[in-house]
Amino acid sequence: MSTVKKVAFLGLGVMGFPMAGHLASKGFQVVVYNRSKEKSEQWLGKHNGSSALTPKEAAIGCDIVFACVGNDDDVRSVVYGTDGALNGMQEGAIFVDHTTASANLAVELSEATKEKGFEFIDAPVSGGQAGAENGVLTVMCGGDAAVFEKINPVIDSYAKAVTLMGDVGAGQLTKMVNQICIAGLLQGLSEGMNFALKAGLQPEKVIDVISKGAAGSWQMENRALTMTKGEFEFGFAVNWMRKDLKIVLEEAQTNKARLPATALIDQFYAQVQERGGGRWDTSSLVHLLMHD
Repeated sequence: MSTVKKVAFLGLGVMGFPMAGHLASKGFQVVVYNRSKEKSEQWLGKHNGSSALTPKEAAIGCDIVFACVGNDDDVRSVVYGTDGALNGMQEGAIFVDHTTASANLAVELSEATKEKGFEFIDAPVSGGQAGAENGVLTVMCGGDAAVFEKINPVIDSYAKAVTLMGDVGAGQLTKMVNQICIAGLLQGLSEGMNFALKAGLQPEKVIDVISKGAAGSWQMENRALTMTKGEFEFGFAVNWMRKDLKIVLEEAQTNKARLPATALIDQFYAQVQERGGGRWDTSSLVHLLMHD
Protein backbone atom coordinates (compact mmCIF):
# COMPACT_ATOMS: atom_id res chain seq x y z
CA MET A 1 0.00 0.00 0.00
CA SER A 2 2.10 2.91 -1.30
CA THR A 3 0.02 5.54 0.51
CA VAL A 4 0.85 4.10 3.95
CA LYS A 5 4.04 5.65 5.24
CA LYS A 6 3.70 6.02 8.98
CA VAL A 7 2.20 3.53 11.42
CA ALA A 8 1.91 3.24 15.18
CA PHE A 9 2.14 0.04 17.17
CA LEU A 10 0.67 -0.04 20.68
CA GLY A 11 1.85 -2.93 22.85
CA LEU A 12 5.30 -4.52 22.70
CA GLY A 13 4.70 -7.88 24.32
CA VAL A 14 5.97 -11.20 23.02
CA MET A 15 3.80 -10.72 19.92
CA GLY A 16 3.83 -6.96 19.37
CA PHE A 17 7.58 -6.53 19.75
CA PRO A 18 8.50 -8.64 16.70
CA MET A 19 5.41 -7.58 14.70
CA ALA A 20 6.39 -3.93 15.01
CA GLY A 21 9.93 -4.94 14.11
CA HIS A 22 8.80 -6.51 10.85
CA LEU A 23 6.96 -3.31 9.94
CA ALA A 24 10.15 -1.32 10.50
CA SER A 25 12.20 -3.76 8.44
CA LYS A 26 9.76 -3.32 5.54
CA GLY A 27 10.45 0.39 5.45
CA PHE A 28 7.46 1.79 7.30
CA GLN A 29 7.99 4.69 9.67
CA VAL A 30 7.04 3.07 12.98
CA VAL A 31 6.15 4.78 16.26
CA VAL A 32 5.84 2.40 19.21
CA TYR A 33 4.12 2.74 22.55
CA ASN A 34 4.26 0.43 25.55
CA ARG A 35 3.13 0.93 29.13
CA SER A 36 6.65 0.03 30.21
CA LYS A 37 9.01 2.61 28.72
CA GLU A 38 11.88 0.15 29.10
CA LYS A 39 10.32 -2.18 26.53
CA SER A 40 10.09 0.67 24.03
CA GLU A 41 13.75 1.43 24.61
CA GLN A 42 14.63 -2.23 24.04
CA TRP A 43 12.71 -2.17 20.77
CA LEU A 44 14.50 1.00 19.63
CA GLY A 45 17.79 -0.71 20.38
CA LYS A 46 16.98 -3.32 17.73
CA HIS A 47 14.89 -1.47 15.15
CA ASN A 48 14.62 1.84 13.34
CA GLY A 49 11.74 3.96 14.54
CA SER A 50 10.63 6.18 17.37
CA SER A 51 8.68 5.85 20.60
CA ALA A 52 5.89 7.83 22.22
CA LEU A 53 4.93 8.38 25.85
CA THR A 54 1.19 7.99 25.20
CA PRO A 55 -1.03 6.22 22.66
CA LYS A 56 -2.28 9.64 21.55
CA GLU A 57 1.24 10.82 20.78
CA ALA A 58 2.02 7.58 18.94
CA ALA A 59 -1.08 7.91 16.74
CA ILE A 60 -0.44 11.47 15.55
CA GLY A 61 0.09 11.59 11.80
CA CYS A 62 -0.19 7.81 11.35
CA ASP A 63 -2.06 6.14 8.51
CA ILE A 64 -2.63 2.98 10.57
CA VAL A 65 -2.60 2.44 14.33
CA PHE A 66 -2.05 -1.18 15.37
CA ALA A 67 -2.71 -2.51 18.87
CA CYS A 68 -1.74 -5.85 20.38
CA VAL A 69 -2.34 -5.83 24.12
CA GLY A 70 -3.82 -8.17 26.72
CA ASN A 71 -7.61 -8.02 26.92
CA ASP A 72 -10.69 -5.87 26.35
CA ASP A 73 -9.88 -3.43 29.15
CA ASP A 74 -6.26 -3.11 28.00
CA VAL A 75 -7.52 -2.18 24.53
CA ARG A 76 -9.86 0.42 25.98
CA SER A 77 -6.99 1.88 28.01
CA VAL A 78 -4.99 2.67 24.87
CA VAL A 79 -7.96 3.81 22.78
CA TYR A 80 -10.01 6.09 25.02
CA GLY A 81 -9.30 8.97 27.34
CA THR A 82 -7.27 12.14 27.06
CA ASP A 83 -4.13 10.22 26.13
CA GLY A 84 -5.92 7.57 24.05
CA ALA A 85 -5.18 6.85 20.42
CA LEU A 86 -8.53 8.22 19.27
CA ASN A 87 -7.42 11.68 20.37
CA GLY A 88 -4.32 11.53 18.18
CA MET A 89 -5.55 9.84 15.00
CA GLN A 90 -6.12 11.80 11.81
CA GLU A 91 -9.27 11.64 9.68
CA GLY A 92 -9.29 8.56 7.46
CA ALA A 93 -6.77 6.69 9.60
CA ILE A 94 -7.37 3.02 10.37
CA PHE A 95 -7.29 1.38 13.80
CA VAL A 96 -6.36 -2.31 13.63
CA ASP A 97 -6.76 -4.40 16.79
CA HIS A 98 -4.62 -7.54 16.87
CA THR A 99 -5.61 -8.29 20.47
CA THR A 100 -7.59 -11.47 21.08
CA ALA A 101 -10.66 -9.82 22.54
CA SER A 102 -14.45 -10.07 22.49
CA ALA A 103 -16.59 -9.58 19.40
CA ASN A 104 -18.60 -7.04 21.42
CA LEU A 105 -15.48 -4.92 21.87
CA ALA A 106 -14.89 -5.02 18.11
CA VAL A 107 -18.37 -3.62 17.48
CA GLU A 108 -17.83 -0.99 20.18
CA LEU A 109 -14.52 0.13 18.66
CA SER A 110 -15.99 0.21 15.18
CA GLU A 111 -18.70 2.59 16.33
CA ALA A 112 -16.26 4.74 18.33
CA THR A 113 -13.83 5.12 15.44
CA LYS A 114 -16.58 5.79 12.91
CA GLU A 115 -17.89 8.66 15.04
CA LYS A 116 -14.51 10.36 14.71
CA GLY A 117 -14.06 9.72 11.00
CA PHE A 118 -11.71 6.73 11.35
CA GLU A 119 -11.89 3.14 10.12
CA PHE A 120 -11.60 -0.08 12.13
CA ILE A 121 -10.62 -3.70 11.57
CA ASP A 122 -10.55 -6.43 14.22
CA ALA A 123 -7.63 -8.69 13.37
CA PRO A 124 -6.65 -11.29 16.00
CA VAL A 125 -3.69 -13.47 15.12
CA SER A 126 -2.64 -17.10 15.47
CA GLY A 127 0.84 -18.57 15.34
CA GLY A 128 2.26 -17.67 18.73
CA GLN A 129 5.53 -16.00 19.57
CA ALA A 130 7.45 -18.07 17.01
CA GLY A 131 4.99 -17.07 14.29
CA ALA A 132 5.37 -13.40 15.20
CA GLU A 133 9.16 -13.59 15.27
CA ASN A 134 9.32 -15.41 11.94
CA GLY A 135 6.71 -13.20 10.29
CA VAL A 136 4.35 -16.07 9.48
CA LEU A 137 1.24 -15.29 11.52
CA THR A 138 -2.28 -16.13 10.45
CA VAL A 139 -4.54 -13.07 10.71
CA MET A 140 -8.34 -13.25 10.87
CA CYS A 141 -10.04 -9.97 10.05
CA GLY A 142 -13.47 -8.45 10.44
CA GLY A 143 -14.61 -5.22 8.83
CA ASP A 144 -15.25 -3.39 5.57
CA ALA A 145 -13.75 -5.00 2.46
CA ALA A 146 -12.37 -1.71 1.12
CA VAL A 147 -10.61 -0.97 4.39
CA PHE A 148 -9.26 -4.53 4.50
CA GLU A 149 -7.70 -4.06 1.08
CA LYS A 150 -5.83 -1.03 2.40
CA ILE A 151 -4.30 -2.81 5.40
CA ASN A 152 -3.71 -6.23 3.84
CA PRO A 153 -0.35 -5.40 2.18
CA VAL A 154 0.89 -3.83 5.41
CA ILE A 155 -0.06 -6.77 7.61
CA ASP A 156 1.71 -9.01 5.10
CA SER A 157 4.89 -7.70 6.73
CA TYR A 158 4.45 -10.27 9.51
CA ALA A 159 1.86 -12.72 8.19
CA LYS A 160 1.67 -15.73 5.92
CA ALA A 161 -2.12 -15.53 5.62
CA VAL A 162 -4.45 -12.56 6.03
CA THR A 163 -8.15 -13.26 5.47
CA LEU A 164 -11.28 -11.13 5.71
CA MET A 165 -13.81 -13.32 7.53
CA GLY A 166 -16.81 -10.99 7.38
CA ASP A 167 -18.15 -7.88 9.07
CA VAL A 168 -16.73 -6.31 12.21
CA GLY A 169 -16.35 -8.96 14.91
CA ALA A 170 -15.94 -11.85 12.49
CA GLY A 171 -12.21 -11.88 13.05
CA GLN A 172 -12.66 -12.28 16.80
CA LEU A 173 -15.31 -14.96 16.34
CA THR A 174 -12.97 -16.90 14.05
CA LYS A 175 -10.21 -16.65 16.66
CA MET A 176 -12.64 -18.15 19.16
CA VAL A 177 -13.11 -21.14 16.86
CA ASN A 178 -9.32 -21.38 16.69
CA GLN A 179 -9.00 -21.51 20.48
CA ILE A 180 -11.80 -24.08 20.81
CA CYS A 181 -10.00 -26.36 18.37
CA ILE A 182 -6.59 -25.88 20.00
CA ALA A 183 -7.98 -26.70 23.46
CA GLY A 184 -9.51 -29.92 22.16
CA LEU A 185 -6.35 -30.88 20.26
CA LEU A 186 -4.14 -30.37 23.30
CA GLN A 187 -6.37 -32.39 25.59
CA GLY A 188 -6.44 -35.26 23.08
CA LEU A 189 -2.68 -35.00 22.58
CA SER A 190 -2.13 -34.98 26.35
CA GLU A 191 -4.14 -38.16 26.78
CA GLY A 192 -2.44 -39.80 23.81
CA MET A 193 1.09 -39.01 24.98
CA ASN A 194 0.35 -40.08 28.54
CA PHE A 195 -1.14 -43.33 27.21
CA ALA A 196 1.98 -43.93 25.10
CA LEU A 197 4.23 -43.51 28.14
CA LYS A 198 2.07 -45.76 30.30
CA ALA A 199 2.11 -48.40 27.54
CA GLY A 200 5.90 -48.36 27.42
CA LEU A 201 6.11 -46.99 23.89
CA GLN A 202 8.90 -44.72 22.66
CA PRO A 203 7.33 -41.24 22.30
CA GLU A 204 9.65 -40.18 19.48
CA LYS A 205 8.65 -43.15 17.35
CA VAL A 206 4.98 -42.76 18.14
CA ILE A 207 5.02 -39.08 17.19
CA ASP A 208 7.01 -39.74 14.03
CA VAL A 209 4.52 -42.33 12.82
CA ILE A 210 1.16 -40.84 13.74
CA SER A 211 2.10 -37.27 12.80
CA LYS A 212 2.16 -38.44 9.18
CA GLY A 213 -1.43 -39.65 9.35
CA ALA A 214 -4.85 -38.32 10.21
CA ALA A 215 -3.84 -37.46 13.79
CA GLY A 216 -1.17 -35.02 12.66
CA SER A 217 -1.34 -31.37 13.73
CA TRP A 218 0.85 -28.36 14.46
CA GLN A 219 0.48 -29.10 18.15
CA MET A 220 1.71 -32.65 17.65
CA GLU A 221 4.72 -31.59 15.63
CA ASN A 222 5.70 -28.77 17.99
CA ARG A 223 4.52 -29.83 21.44
CA ALA A 224 4.11 -33.62 21.73
CA LEU A 225 7.75 -34.43 22.53
CA THR A 226 8.19 -31.61 25.06
CA MET A 227 4.96 -32.74 26.71
CA THR A 228 6.41 -36.21 27.33
CA LYS A 229 9.49 -34.55 28.86
CA GLY A 230 7.45 -32.30 31.12
CA GLU A 231 8.85 -29.13 29.55
CA PHE A 232 6.45 -26.17 29.68
CA GLU A 233 8.52 -23.03 30.30
CA PHE A 234 7.80 -21.46 26.91
CA GLY A 235 5.01 -20.79 24.42
CA PHE A 236 1.45 -19.56 24.96
CA ALA A 237 0.70 -19.19 28.66
CA VAL A 238 -2.18 -20.97 30.38
CA ASN A 239 -3.27 -17.63 31.88
CA TRP A 240 -3.82 -16.24 28.39
CA MET A 241 -5.63 -19.35 27.21
CA ARG A 242 -8.03 -19.10 30.13
CA LYS A 243 -8.64 -15.47 29.22
CA ASP A 244 -9.44 -16.55 25.66
CA LEU A 245 -11.66 -19.43 26.73
CA LYS A 246 -13.60 -17.10 29.03
CA ILE A 247 -14.37 -14.97 25.97
CA VAL A 248 -15.37 -18.11 24.04
CA LEU A 249 -17.69 -19.42 26.75
CA GLU A 250 -19.33 -16.03 27.22
CA GLU A 251 -19.97 -15.76 23.48
CA ALA A 252 -21.44 -19.27 23.51
CA GLN A 253 -23.97 -18.12 26.08
CA THR A 254 -25.13 -15.57 23.51
CA ASN A 255 -25.18 -17.69 20.36
CA LYS A 256 -26.32 -20.87 22.18
CA ALA A 257 -23.42 -22.98 20.87
CA ARG A 258 -22.87 -26.10 23.00
CA LEU A 259 -19.25 -26.36 24.13
CA PRO A 260 -19.15 -29.18 26.71
CA ALA A 261 -15.56 -30.26 26.00
CA THR A 262 -14.28 -26.67 25.91
CA ALA A 263 -15.90 -25.90 29.26
CA LEU A 264 -14.34 -29.02 30.78
CA ILE A 265 -10.88 -28.26 29.39
CA ASP A 266 -11.14 -24.72 30.73
CA GLN A 267 -11.53 -26.25 34.19
CA PHE A 268 -8.50 -28.46 33.55
CA TYR A 269 -6.53 -25.30 32.83
CA ALA A 270 -7.81 -23.87 36.11
CA GLN A 271 -6.26 -26.90 37.82
CA VAL A 272 -2.95 -26.22 36.06
CA GLN A 273 -3.09 -22.68 37.41
CA GLU A 274 -3.67 -24.05 40.91
CA ARG A 275 -0.46 -26.06 40.48
CA GLY A 276 1.45 -22.85 39.80
CA GLY A 277 1.43 -23.31 36.02
CA GLY A 278 -0.23 -20.08 34.97
CA ARG A 279 2.80 -19.13 32.87
CA TRP A 280 3.33 -22.64 31.51
CA ASP A 281 2.62 -23.39 27.87
CA THR A 282 -0.89 -24.62 27.09
CA SER A 283 0.51 -28.09 26.41
CA SER A 284 0.89 -28.42 30.19
CA LEU A 285 -2.54 -30.06 30.29
CA VAL A 286 -0.59 -33.32 30.26
CA HIS A 287 0.82 -32.46 33.70
CA LEU A 288 -2.59 -33.26 35.21
CA LEU A 289 -2.35 -36.79 33.77
CA MET A 290 1.31 -37.45 34.48
CA HIS A 291 1.16 -36.12 38.06
CA ASP A 292 -2.31 -36.85 39.40
